[in-house]
Amino acid sequence: MARTAKLKRIGIGHNGGPPLREKRHVPEWGGGGFKSYFPWRKAHRAVWKSTPREIMIRRDDKAEALGLTYEEYTLELMERGTYLQAEDGEKIATIKAKRKGRKRVRHV
Repeated sequence: MARTAKLKRIGIGHNGGPPLREKRHVPEWGGGGFKSYFPWRKAHRAVWKSTPREIMIRRDDKAEALGLTYEEYTLELMERGTYLQAEDGEKIATIKAKRKGRKRVRHV
């Protein structure tokens, strides 16, 4: 039994293959301009790499005692300038609530 396939009319010079790009490429800085992206990325990496080992260990221990990750604890310190304590239960609960759906940041 012969199978008949519907052939789509294709213009001259087209090989009939799939499109080269299924989706539109979005660069890592998003759809807008990249004027401040590269200086921001350089500064972001410098902040995370410049912390001495002993301080990182101490922050990690404090974060673990509060039920936070090292990144969450350190970001609170960098953004607000406050060291979280066990008495800051409401703020800690807010940070944990934001945790859902957040991608982990990989520092390279």
